Amino acid sequence: MRVLVTGGTGFIGTHLCRELDERGHDVTALSRSPDGGDLPSSVATATGDVTAYDSMAGAFEDQDAVVHLVALSPLFKPRGGNDQHFEVHVEGTRNAVRAAEEHDVRKFVQLSALGADPDGETAYVRAKGQAEDVVRESDLAWTILRPSVVFGDGGEFVSFTKALTTPYVTALPGGGRTRFQPIWVGDLVGVIAESLDESHDGETYELGGPEVLTLADVARAIYESEGKSLSVMSVPMGLAGVGMSLADPLPFVPFGRDQYRSLRFDNTVAENDVTAFGRDPDELARFEAYLRGRVDL
Repeated sequence: MRVLVTGGTGFIGTHLCRELDERGHDVTALSRSPDGGDLPSSVATATGDVTAYDSMAGAFEDQDAVVHLVALSPLFKPRGGNDQHFEVHVEGTRNAVRAAEEHDVRKFVQLSALGADPDGETAYVRAKGQAEDVVRESDLAWTILRPSVVFGDGGEFVSFTKALTTPYVTALPGGGRTRFQPIWVGDLVGVIAESLDESHDGETYELGGPEVLTLADVARAIYESEGKSLSVMSVPMGLAGVGMSLADPLPFVPFGRDQYRSLRFDNTVAENDVTAFGRDPDELARFEAYLRGRVDL
């Protein structure tokens, strides 16, 4: 199968292109500034910006499927402000869907996020929810995947946690009780690759890892893997919200109001749909095992 991966040189994209290539697909990685150095030589690259239709539409020609990965991080403030979430996630998805329709692509896989909701609490989840609507309203066969936070080499989850904390003693909003269900990128890309199959057309899947961890659990695991202890002090959520709101306009502060709002809600699945892909959730890679180098990369 000929597969175009938008955002193909990013964190998840690089891992996915390798996975698809190993499965025998003809893969093209689309990026604004493609650098194939981290990709197999058999993976082609194409230049294009999903927010500028004419720059990227040609890459969709003769493709059988598209995996749309282009996204901004929910963990850090966008440099262009929260409106950038809608420009990239909604208009970028609209352009990718249009290009796929105009070039007779059969299958469109949308990587969304847990909690995606057009009326959600943060700009990120609203934009992700609106992007899902664009995909569902298209004439394409589609599958939507909603993972919890993704960890692995090249990812931001560890760096985000370390930016929010300090070793030995740290203060966290609400004592770090926000819950996540982190999924390893190596497990996720296997699911994405298999979602190209027709049996998954028209389905939306929520995906998580094998365990639910609080933000405090995550921080302790990171520092313990470095031989450091961590005691967590609780900052009332209201006070944390005031602090992040005041810091929101400052360009050098990586967190703001949206990041505070995201910490008020758990990022976990009700039912782990990895089972729809023949996976046992308990057999997926665990976060602590990854930190200690005990995950087969």
